[in-house]
Amino acid sequence: MVSLAYAMGQGGAASPGSAGGIASFIPLILMFVIFYFLLIRPQQKKTKELREMVAGLKKGDRIITSGGIHGQITAVEEATVTVEISDKVRVKLNRGNVAGVVQNPSQIQQKKTPAEADKAK
Repeated sequence: MVSLAYAMGQGGAASPGSAGGIASFIPLILMFVIFYFLLIRPQQKKTKELREMVAGLKKGDRIITSGGIHGQITAVEEATVTVEISDKVRVKLNRGNVAGVVQNPSQIQQKKTPAEADKAK
């Protein structure tokens, strides 16, 4: 008879953890969405831009390597670029070591606004 009393007492009430199972994952999902928009997506955009920049390298571009060396591209191959860092000093680099393309001073002057051009005069 005692075992019948225990069986009736446990099954009568609704279990409090059944609705809490799904609700406990909502903060975790929300954190993932926030991380996606604040960290993952901007990093993917930056990586895509770098990949496009490296694919668009051409002879005559002035670049900066990941080591901080400035130079001008003299030859472009499939996986490497040859960079002239000084007169008759050429270095062959992997395309992945190019950190950025430097704008020529003439290109920078052309991008000035009319107000900046007036100040220069």
